[in-house]
Amino acid sequence: LWLPEIRSGSPGRRQAAERAAINAPMQGTAADLIKRAMIAVQRWLDEMRMASKLILQVHDELVLEVPEDELAAVREALPKLMSGVARLAVPLVAEVGVGSNWDEAH
Repeated sequence: LWLPEIRSGSPGRRQAAERAAINAPMQGTAADLIKRAMIAVQRWLDEMRMASKLILQVHDELVLEVPEDELAAVREALPKLMSGVARLAVPLVAEVGVGSNWDEAH
């Protein structure tokens, strides 16, 4: 992580760089976890020969298109798959929302 403003004489710029330095490890770890979750979900979909499609990742969320006949299986498997990608001192919790669009799923 390169933060040239960390030594800035401007308090605002220096403080912004300090916040970035503090946040980087958490954001980087979260990015790694969601990538692992994507791999786990896609492998499961492939192994189960599902027609469901992993179509989008936004921050800490995966968006899938799931046929009605696969919904129960996907809804049951995803939280286990996503929360099982790493062993941490705190639990990883994953929830499933269902809807015909992003808004309805939340």
